[in-house]
Amino acid sequence: MHRKSLVILLLLLASAAAARTAGGDGPAPDTETADTVIVVDKVQVTAIKQGLVLRSQPVAASIVGGRAIERGRIGAVKNLSQTVPNFHAPDYGSRMTSSIYVRGLGARIDQPVIGLNIDNVPVLNKDNFDTELADAERIEVLRGPQSTLYGRNTMGGVVNVYTLSPLTYEGVRLTAEYGSGDSYRFRASSYYKLSPDLGMAVTGYFTHTGGFFDNDCTGEKCDWERLGGGRWKTQWRNNRGVRIDNTFSFSALDQGGYPYAYAGEDIVRDGKTVIRNGQISYNDPSSYRRTTVSDGLTVRYDAAKYSVSSITSYQYSDDEMTLDQDFTPESWFTLRQARREHALTEDIVFRSHDGRRYGWLLGAFGFYRHGVMEAPVHFKRTGIEELILKNANENDLTYRYAWGRADGTGSDALFLGSDFRMPSAGGAVYHESNYTLGRWRFTAGLRFDFEHARLNYRNHTSTCYTKTHIKDGTVYERPVEIDNRRTLKQNFSEFLPKFSVMYAFDEVRNLYVTVAKGYKSGGFNTQIFSDVLQQALMNKMGIGEVYDVRRGVTYKPEYSWNYELGGHFSCMDGAVRGDFAVFYIDVRDQQLTVFPPGKTTGRMMTNAGRTRSVGAEAALQFAPWRSLEINTTYGYTDARFVKYETTVKDDAGNPVRISYKDNRIPYAPQHTLSVHAAWTLPTGVKWLGDVVLQAGIRCAGRIWWNEENTLSQPFYALADASVRFEHKHYSLDIWGRNLGGARYDVFYFKSIGNEFVQRGRPRTFGITLNINI
Repeated sequence: MHRKSLVILLLLLASAAAARTAGGDGPAPDTETADTVIVVDKVQVTAIKQGLVLRSQPVAASIVGGRAIERGRIGAVKNLSQTVPNFHAPDYGSRMTSSIYVRGLGARIDQPVIGLNIDNVPVLNKDNFDTELADAERIEVLRGPQSTLYGRNTMGGVVNVYTLSPLTYEGVRLTAEYGSGDSYRFRASSYYKLSPDLGMAVTGYFTHTGGFFDNDCTGEKCDWERLGGGRWKTQWRNNRGVRIDNTFSFSALDQGGYPYAYAGEDIVRDGKTVIRNGQISYNDPSSYRRTTVSDGLTVRYDAAKYSVSSITSYQYSDDEMTLDQDFTPESWFTLRQARREHALTEDIVFRSHDGRRYGWLLGAFGFYRHGVMEAPVHFKRTGIEELILKNANENDLTYRYAWGRADGTGSDALFLGSDFRMPSAGGAVYHESNYTLGRWRFTAGLRFDFEHARLNYRNHTSTCYTKTHIKDGTVYERPVEIDNRRTLKQNFSEFLPKFSVMYAFDEVRNLYVTVAKGYKSGGFNTQIFSDVLQQALMNKMGIGEVYDVRRGVTYKPEYSWNYELGGHFSCMDGAVRGDFAVFYIDVRDQQLTVFPPGKTTGRMMTNAGRTRSVGAEAALQFAPWRSLEINTTYGYTDARFVKYETTVKDDAGNPVRISYKDNRIPYAPQHTLSVHAAWTLPTGVKWLGDVVLQAGIRCAGRIWWNEENTLSQPFYALADASVRFEHKHYSLDIWGRNLGGARYDVFYFKSIGNEFVQRGRPRTFGITLNINI
């Protein structure tokens, strides 16, 4: 399949080269410049922190302009995966699972490694990252620690999304799409000016996916999805330098279950096969729903020598996950996790207007989050028998244990309740200065970040079991009441410096060296509390060990030092542009998602002692003449454990100390590669416009699934192509993805000792119509 994809690409490039030879060199390309500043008579509120032209900054950045977003059908952050070097956002599970891996850094749960800002407003909750980016005009992906300006949880970088301004565009935009898996998408937007200085935009969207994977137990698709929402954006300015930008948005999501396929040996009980390798089959309902509301207000004032900006936001999310947590046709246990969160943020930024030699930025940031969550686990008959009674009967040869009361009631269910209140608050002050001396530019920045996090939890159950004396048959009924309440607190504070030196050959050609510290805050393992309560219950029965709650529930912050050498270049009058970077990242206490040993029900975050990541990345944009554009990106990352030891149990149940030193870090791909070409052919027919032929490949791998490095996803390639009829008032795309039908896995995990994977999406086709009135 890889060879076929490469042959297709080479044939495309060869035909393009032949056409150029026949026609001679054309004029300089007149293509959309991806790194231009979005300006509306100096109205647009954008680029408040990092500067206007990223190619003139000492940062590794990928910029995707509006045309590339529309042609590439980039509707979410995960659609940038592989097309940005060393940026991997696997599409698995539900939209709650917004895992992003950058340069070997990342985690599947809790704190993100990269920040997301939409119209300058930070999205605090990682579970809300995977949302519709309707009418995005520009997307910036800044790689490497951005902690000095953006703070906690941006040690891998920042994604900045800017939506279309009603002061730059007036009219109506309509989109309709239909594709494989009974998938369709609709979007309508209206942009208009109430006056020359006041603009308003209203956007609404709805997407639906019927699903691609069957649940053999129910005979229905398990990965269906419905998502709807809207945005109301208002922009205003006056001639005294005041600009106001307010964006209100909401969304409602409803998803089916999870297409997790069993990946172990066939399970056979009583001569019957329960589940086979490669089979998706689970009996209890699984789903995810989410409602989000947010409002972001940006006020900016430009004086003669400086500007001051205030970015204020309110964010609300309400979601619920229902899970058949064993993912088999047997009745082990289910989980329902329902959470509501309110968040407030405020960021005030003072910035000097670019001087000839010295420039500065000074800011203060604060946030408050308050979340409540219910996470009850319901054990069913198989789970009770295999996880509790089996252990009790094997460890006590005097009694025979059974669940429920002596009259037989209550034997099929066990309720383990976990309730949480999770308030947190933090603040920061930061400063950055830059000094230009000839072609040299020196930058230094420092941020002080503080955060207080608290977890108020309640672990409770009320149940009953019986134990029968084996010799005399006496039956004892034993009620169990557990109601544990406790408050855990953590404080995090950190200084985050950054230093860089850049030598500029001209405005867009330069070399730079950067040293920066990254930081990701610690937290609490709420998903392990069902195991905590299960252990307490078994301890009441006289088996098992007492669980060290504080040690198992809390995890520490993650720290990194990033050393980077990079540059930006341009030649042939801008026909060839690109950038490159090599990096070394030294990480202490890296946060890893692990599965506790044995037949446990949860997952948890832990800290590896020390890791390091070394790699390189490059991006090249080549437009040899007006009609052809070629974009290539490549990223290489070698991320390994330097010091990570843990204790596991052998087959006899004895603890064994093992080391993962020199093993590769799971879930982060070693290679990412993307090659895409677009060939524009004018038809000469006024009403038809141009025909755009696009083809490319996206590749990733190898991806290791466990710390032992015994399981992995090999390097894989996905071939895409489309034919597009493009006119200034409409466009019609006929497209296909994964044309080679590559079979690959995007996720691996364990539940009660069983292994599961999620397959990547199969070959898909579709048609998209855009209308601009």
